[in-house]
Amino acid sequence: MNANALRALEFDRIVEAVADLAVTPTGHEELIQLHPLTDPAAVAFAQKATTEGTRFLADHPGFPLRAPSDLEAIIDALGVEGRALEAGRLVSLADYLESIEHSRAAVRNATTMFPILRELVERIASFKGEIADVRKKIDPSGDVADNASPALASIRDRLRRQRAKLRTTLESFLRGRDTSKYLQEQVVTDRNGRYVLVVRAEHRSAIPGIVHGSSASGASLFLEPLTTVEVNNDIVALEEQEAEEVRRILLALTDQFRGRPDDLRRTIDVATRLDVIQARARFSGKLDGVEPGLSTDGTFELRGARHPLLVPGSGIGDPGSDPVPNDILLIPPTRVMLITGPNTGGKTVALKTAGLLALMAQAGLHVPAEHGSRLPVFRCVFADIGDEQSISASLSTFSAHITNVVSMDQHLDLPALVMLDEVGAGTDPVEGGALGIAVIEHFRRRGAHLIATTHYDVLKSYASTTEGVTSAGFGFDPESFAPTYRLLYGSPGRSLAIEIAARLGMPRSVVAAARDNLTEEQKQLADHLARVDKDLRALEQERRQLSQQRATIAESEKKLRGREESVREREETFRRRLDTKLDDQLRDARRRIDEVIDELKNRSPRLVNTGETGAARSEARAAVDQIVGRVGGSAGPVETGSRVVVGGLGLEGTVIDIRGNQAEIDVRGKRMRAKLKDLRAIGGTPAPATVKVNVDLQPREGSLSELNVIGQTVDEAITRLEKFLDETTVTDQHTIRIVHGHGTGQLRRAIAAFLKDHPLVASYKLAPQNQGGGGATIVELKD
Repeated sequence: MNANALRALEFDRIVEAVADLAVTPTGHEELIQLHPLTDPAAVAFAQKATTEGTRFLADHPGFPLRAPSDLEAIIDALGVEGRALEAGRLVSLADYLESIEHSRAAVRNATTMFPILRELVERIASFKGEIADVRKKIDPSGDVADNASPALASIRDRLRRQRAKLRTTLESFLRGRDTSKYLQEQVVTDRNGRYVLVVRAEHRSAIPGIVHGSSASGASLFLEPLTTVEVNNDIVALEEQEAEEVRRILLALTDQFRGRPDDLRRTIDVATRLDVIQARARFSGKLDGVEPGLSTDGTFELRGARHPLLVPGSGIGDPGSDPVPNDILLIPPTRVMLITGPNTGGKTVALKTAGLLALMAQAGLHVPAEHGSRLPVFRCVFADIGDEQSISASLSTFSAHITNVVSMDQHLDLPALVMLDEVGAGTDPVEGGALGIAVIEHFRRRGAHLIATTHYDVLKSYASTTEGVTSAGFGFDPESFAPTYRLLYGSPGRSLAIEIAARLGMPRSVVAAARDNLTEEQKQLADHLARVDKDLRALEQERRQLSQQRATIAESEKKLRGREESVREREETFRRRLDTKLDDQLRDARRRIDEVIDELKNRSPRLVNTGETGAARSEARAAVDQIVGRVGGSAGPVETGSRVVVGGLGLEGTVIDIRGNQAEIDVRGKRMRAKLKDLRAIGGTPAPATVKVNVDLQPREGSLSELNVIGQTVDEAITRLEKFLDETTVTDQHTIRIVHGHGTGQLRRAIAAFLKDHPLVASYKLAPQNQGGGGATIVELKD
């Protein structure tokens, strides 16, 4: 990627912000080197890894990596054969490797699948044995434990005894009446690794011993009594032995890690990759970023794009800013966009947003835009933004721009993105406009994607009349001329130099003179552009309102589809329950037929012969099967006059009229509507059966609007309620009351559960106090 483009688009600030989110030194070092990739497969993999990281962080606090700040020094020390790590560094290394082990466990134990993370952590090597050895031999404070080896335990035991012996001897000098009077201070101190007394210089010979130095004033001498010389010698020797044994232990622990260089390197590499992924994911969260799609047809589509440096909470921008999202679109065959509009209106920010988001996407970072955004993978990105004049290089502003353009042309490698700020500026407007058109046309013919900003009318005309080129202008408030920072496609984009000058405080006389200096043709053009801007703003407002209406309609349709699906599910549930009940009743009827026939044979074997009982059994079963066939089967298509069964309700009636997919049915004198797909034809009048059935219709007990089930079991109450609801279909009742009493509440809950999914019930609730309160339920029936 072009270094000047990265600098002009401030990609380095993005890199620093992401690197600051790393939790390991190696992760930070890796992220500091972050750069855009040019291989589409590598970009796609990096984006998917970042997406997995964001999903993982949504359910977990992150990877529990704990790396020491001097990790690089520890790794370098392991590369030096025979060098032992200090105890504290061994503990830090053990903590770090243990945290990597915990990170692997977190990914493995995740309930959601993370294929990239899972494959990554499977490369981690286990160092449980080495870590346990460090924990055993080095205590948390960083000191080698006495039991690290038998030799060390023996040495330290002897050291403690010798030091105790030395302390006792020296304290006798401090307490003795014959010796304490010669001491300058009643203390034992250390001099060159040996324990000494502080003796007054004038009493040098009062206590026999070896002088190891004097105070700065010369008034005190540091004297080692002769009686402690041998003990001191023993202590010095033991301390040397202790240091050597400690070094041997530390070297042995170090060599355990050093002996597995490939495992160690691979494990640290995985930890670095995990840290990089979590840092990119956290940055995505700060920006509210999304994974952009990667287009293969050259589509450059950023929906609702925002500049990262302006996003609040990103950590790199103004926390009080509120960027206006904009669409930046280059949809084939369009590959060139000219952005116009007033000064301070947002043209350069839009230009930088397009370039910076393209770089971020190719670096594996999510972009602050809406879902559905897509970008190509560019091999090179160029940007000529700002004033790069150089006195030392004898470059004017115009010369610097031309130099950049020449360099872009020389190094262009497709697919490429070229961004030109104020193309053709810095010279005569007529020649600059002509040159700007030529430059844009040159890059367009070479196949590059190009986004440029301009104030030149000639470039605006070029954009509106050239195929493959689109224009977009930034809007402004028609009354105050304040910028709206909203990009409007198809707009020529007025520069509003005079209006903005007036808004910024330019004297009125100067503003008036400027207006007078405009030619009549220029004034007419300005008026025409103003009308076009007004019409485009109105169209944009209508488009937004239409979009909102469509979204509302889509949401309503979604809710309706959900309700229809819920009704279908309830009808299917009721149908299954009905089929199950019919099967149970069928089995019970056949069983009862067998029982009656058998009882008849047992009671009157002489009056009824076997043939008659067999025939009666067959005829009875045939009659039952015929009834079942009428309910469960279909006798042909449903048409006017057909006898049908309403599926889900089990009601039998005659079709009166059919309109579309709806049918009107006469059920026992009451009309109802149902969908054709829910009807099953059962033929005409049933054929007469040879078995005579006597039906005794008993008058209904109780009210048609109230059912009392107090004192009944749940099964009894539900059976009566089901029959009661079926009977309401031939009445004009819309509201019924079910009296179940208070009791334990079991009956009330069972009735509520039954009513919840019943197809005839619109709603139900506990009765008001004047109608029974919690001891009764009011049911509203469907029409």
